[in-house]
Amino acid sequence: MPIVEVKMWSGRTEEQKEQIIQGITKVLEDVGVPAEKTTVIITDYPKSNWGTKGVQASKL
Repeated sequence: MPIVEVKMWSGRTEEQKEQIIQGITKVLEDVGVPAEKTTVIITDYPKSNWGTKGVQASKL
């Protein structure tokens, strides 16, 4: 049973999150994993809690 974790900045709508879940599930179905075996976990982070290239993402 694959578990796919998506960690991203906050701000996506519920509809966009649903599209992400459906898209990931479809990719796994395409390689033979039944949808009922796939779990997708989305975790949202505020940009102020994320750093990249030594800079707080909210300042990029």
